[in-house]
Amino acid sequence: MKTVELNNGVEMPILGFGTYQIDDLEECERSVTEALRTGYRLIDTAAAYGNEEAVGRAIEKSDVPRDEVFVTTKLWVTDAGYESTKDAFERSMDRLGLDYLDLYLMHQPYGDVHGSWRAMEELHEEGKIRAIGVSNFHPDRVMDLMVHNDVVPAVNQIETHPFYQRTDDATFLDEHDIQHESWGPFAEGQNNIFEHDVLTTIGDRYDKSAAQVVLRWLIQREIVAIPKSVHDERIAENFDVFDFELTSAEMETISELDEGESQFFDHRDPEMVKWLAESERET
Repeated sequence: MKTVELNNGVEMPILGFGTYQIDDLEECERSVTEALRTGYRLIDTAAAYGNEEAVGRAIEKSDVPRDEVFVTTKLWVTDAGYESTKDAFERSMDRLGLDYLDLYLMHQPYGDVHGSWRAMEELHEEGKIRAIGVSNFHPDRVMDLMVHNDVVPAVNQIETHPFYQRTDDATFLDEHDIQHESWGPFAEGQNNIFEHDVLTTIGDRYDKSAAQVVLRWLIQREIVAIPKSVHDERIAENFDVFDFELTSAEMETISELDEGESQFFDHRDPEMVKWLAESERET
């Protein structure tokens, strides 16, 4: 498995398995088990997904040694703040059944992010977390965190796919040695991505699917991707992307698909900020 080196020297697989919206815990455990069997070594979950226990069970039952699995979970916005973060981290670890975490991300750039970051810095220093990072942070929010704290985020996990390519964000992250990670690499099916003419035409040249082309495009941009599926054949297909390489012309063709905006929501929209803060309290 190809890896990327984070800014603290930790090696992170460039391709992983995401678990967002796998709400059925039995299905989640089975899917993660299949992903590990297939060869995935990065598993991504979050407190807000409600499936950390299932992820933990799959890892525990797997024949893969713990030190070969890179596990990510995330702090939800309603747990922001120094003490709340410490408590939320322990709850996540209990659900996962792990002694340490490979990557802990602040899930949203809202609330007491500086209090949360100080807690995450301490947990990292204590050896409970190998790397800490953020998710859904625009460059100005990343910089605000950097200039007021000691540890530079190792990762920023943001929406990234052919229709929202985040080239300016990628440049900023690269300049500050922060690993770019894609959530929603398939844009959750938007714009008919799996049948898109540009992607399928390129894929036909290599006997690959549009999904495989997208993952290869991200990998060649040195962006970590975490595709999700509950279907064994798709789990295997998404992993089978290391035996071909896109040309510079093909990379350029895909770059022309960029629409320059989110396919889902704007993290700078006040109503979205309010909704995210309230949604967890209502569930």
